[in-house]
Amino acid sequence: MARKTRIVIDQGTDFSKVIDVKSGNAAFDLTGYTVAAQMIKNYASTTPTATFTATHNDALGQVTLSLANSITAALQPGREMFDVEITSTAGLITRVAEGEVSVTPGITRA
Repeated sequence: MARKTRIVIDQGTDFSKVIDVKSGNAAFDLTGYTVAAQMIKNYASTTPTATFTATHNDALGQVTLSLANSITAALQPGREMFDVEITSTAGLITRVAEGEVSVTPGITRA
């Protein structure tokens, strides 16, 4: 079952979030896995609002999601949803995190 989590993205800023992937109480070894993550407006949407740059650090079981400020600047303030999936070398896909994204509006225009 995917871990439920909430993400807050400040519009127009660089975004980064670390998500721990666990097996029971221990870190899940992500060696050999690939990871992918996207956000979408709602379940009926067919096009992602953004695709995260998603990396992992193998045995420590941590996935890092990031978006450049040029991408977050184009996001509309409000609520969206996201998920994170890992794929094993055998092609097994597992959703490890999902939840709500809150995009907060920016004010500063540089």
